[in-house]
Amino acid sequence: MKTEKSIELNVQSLPQSPGIYKYLDKNGKIIYVGKAKNLKKRVSSYFIKNHSSYKTSILVKNIHSIEYIVVETENDALLLENTLIKELQPKYNVMLKDDKTYPWLCIKNENFPRVFYTRQKINDGSEYFGPFTSVYMIKTLLSLIRQLYSLRTCPLNLSSENIKSGKYKVCLEYHIGNCLAPCISQIDEDRYNSWISDIRKIFNGDLHLIQQYLIELMKSNAKELKFEEASKIKAKIDIIENYRSKSTIVDTNISDTEVYGFAKDINSVYINYLRIQNGSVTGAHSIELKKKIDENDEDILSYAIFELRELMKSAAKYIILPFKIEYHIINTTTVYSKKGDKFKLLQLAQRNAHFFMLERHKQIEQKNPEKHALRKMETLKKDLNLSSLPEHIECFDNSNIQGTNPVAACVVFKMARPSKSDYRHYHIKTVTGPDDFASMTEVVYRRYKRLIDENENLPQLIIIDGGKGQLSAAIKALEQLNISEKVSIIGIAKRLEEIYFPGDNVPLYLDKNSESLKLIQQIRDETHRFGIKFHRDKRSSEFINSELNIIKGIGSKTIEELISRYKSVANIKNLSLEDISQSIGNSKAKLIFDYFHKKKG
Repeated sequence: MKTEKSIELNVQSLPQSPGIYKYLDKNGKIIYVGKAKNLKKRVSSYFIKNHSSYKTSILVKNIHSIEYIVVETENDALLLENTLIKELQPKYNVMLKDDKTYPWLCIKNENFPRVFYTRQKINDGSEYFGPFTSVYMIKTLLSLIRQLYSLRTCPLNLSSENIKSGKYKVCLEYHIGNCLAPCISQIDEDRYNSWISDIRKIFNGDLHLIQQYLIELMKSNAKELKFEEASKIKAKIDIIENYRSKSTIVDTNISDTEVYGFAKDINSVYINYLRIQNGSVTGAHSIELKKKIDENDEDILSYAIFELRELMKSAAKYIILPFKIEYHIINTTTVYSKKGDKFKLLQLAQRNAHFFMLERHKQIEQKNPEKHALRKMETLKKDLNLSSLPEHIECFDNSNIQGTNPVAACVVFKMARPSKSDYRHYHIKTVTGPDDFASMTEVVYRRYKRLIDENENLPQLIIIDGGKGQLSAAIKALEQLNISEKVSIIGIAKRLEEIYFPGDNVPLYLDKNSESLKLIQQIRDETHRFGIKFHRDKRSSEFINSELNIIKGIGSKTIEELISRYKSVANIKNLSLEDISQSIGNSKAKLIFDYFHKKKG
């Protein structure tokens, strides 16, 4: 049975060297694998601090024993961790979640190889390039290849014996000029394989080398007066130049480079990989990593780099990253750019990672709305440091124009979605004149006094549309009701979207793309919309009453009938006496007609 003493002795005996550590449960099963520059320091951190993450706390409770392996360098530790996680699939390690099959470009292992794209990798010696997240990118590359080279597309077995025996006949592709018919020896294998060599370079992004080679070949043909051949090569050079001009996004001197974009939510990290050759994106891939415990961003990005470099068969010399990582990737130079073309590439990868995250969110929302809502609430809880999950949120907003018709609105969100049956409007009763702070105190007090009296549940979070002043006014009402310690409350100021907390003069600025800020903004904007609509309705109603109710002999039913038919007082003013009479009779029509027209005169 595990004891705190045995774990403590285990930790104390660890060396201060780079290596990997394995946590085992009571059954001897490995539940977590980690790497460390200093084993003793890293492992000790799990047992001497209070964990903000519930998942990490659960991991520590299940640790029964510790094993470790010392290695020579930090890079070795990173490599070994990556290998063991894949092999052992520990319960609490980050998990690669990628159920999507991406397309690859394939050079088939056969005589006179075919070149095509596929979603299945077969271990038959064929060469695969990718994977690509964009089918459009693959089709563009294949289109370029087919314009440059007349490759075969048929699945025939073009062995030398079959060709010599005259087994095959030319097909339509030969007749329309798309294939040079290797099936009947119209092109020799050495020339065909030189094309395949060129295509490998194109797939690796080396378009510049191909272009230089073709330029030299064109000049050579021209010198030998082979103008027709030179013209054909010139057409190919133009095709490559056109492709390069469309695909080059930064300085063409940036080559042999990888870029990693990073985005995250409460449960996952999303990594986008870009491969750059001659200023062009020649490879792209995105992965989602499910967090099992509270791993830091640097560790997850390090793991993802090794995962993606292996997947993409990459040995690029330069790596552009969004933030510094603790471990050095061997035989690479790491770049942390803040300006210039390299920074543009980083921004591109960051956008791709963010859009990939949003795509995953949409997929989850469509498949499992409850899970999507739960993640949004967990994210909000973490970002605002709330004590409980905000399943029930209420938001307040005051509305008045030049001090007239002061009203307020309360909007309710439950499970991160609007609960419209719980929306409430308020006429301001105790405040004279335009006093937003006093109005806020009144409305918040009335709302929660009623909930308390009716023994209804209080929200976990209250949002006040306004800055420190409105927030203080709302807190005053909560204190009067003795519930200020029972609910969390924040204010959001419109100008810079600052989040204010009670008793704190320094606002919180959430990332403008964060899910938490977007949820808060959605709730705030819905409250504003609901309040403005009520305010307009009230102003419209009072205007109608002030204009028509003062006409002696005209009652409320007559007013309702006229407004229902003609929509506004302005329309009624422009009616003829005959038109009004058709609706309400001659005597009442004359009263209204005389009132408006005598008023004009």
